[in-house]
Amino acid sequence: MKAKASAVAQKLLNLYRQEHVIFGGWAAVNAVFVAEADTDVLRELRELPTGKNLVRHIENLRSGKTPMDSIERELLPYGGMMDETIATVPLTQDEWTQLENGINEFTTDQEGLDRIQQLPVIKKFGDQWLVAIRAALSQRPELLEKWSVVNKTYRAYYLWKVASDMLNQPLTERARAQLQVDMPEYETYLPMFGDAGTELLEKLRSFITTMKPVDDTGNDGLNF
Repeated sequence: MKAKASAVAQKLLNLYRQEHVIFGGWAAVNAVFVAEADTDVLRELRELPTGKNLVRHIENLRSGKTPMDSIERELLPYGGMMDETIATVPLTQDEWTQLENGINEFTTDQEGLDRIQQLPVIKKFGDQWLVAIRAALSQRPELLEKWSVVNKTYRAYYLWKVASDMLNQPLTERARAQLQVDMPEYETYLPMFGDAGTELLEKLRSFITTMKPVDDTGNDGLNF
């Protein structure tokens, strides 16, 4: 069954706003925009906050005005604040060494995330560390590929927490609608937790179809 245009529109808007933490950047999300934004989806996007900017961006992509790995500065989400913030903070040679060692020693569990987030070069960027480091690594493809594992691990644990919290709260139609929009991400990341992730994913699917409360279980690591 084809997804409702409103759900697809919300998913595309989420990708637009979260491009800064998606491995592959604009090249990755632009391909999704062009493939999935049909007439009905574009109509829905025009009704959403900042959706008109995304519609203009998609039209630019389809006309060839904007390359498939780019976006016009005036259409950047958040007014381009992400790019402007990180572009002004260069890394020293010592910070490069620290970052490279941290990436090479990274383990795909909560302890690995804790260790890398405690590095001074990471703490330097505060809440924008994922964005800033990905930007810094744009000229280091061999490290950028390894950094994608850090990004996936962070996203997986974040979604695990969101899903667990959701299932432990009173269930609402609004929560169910948001879950339907976000389900592709849960289906991508939760299986990284092995059997526990698969079980949690099934509970989320049950949430969508039944709206009945479900208990959550714990987990102690990812299975990459």
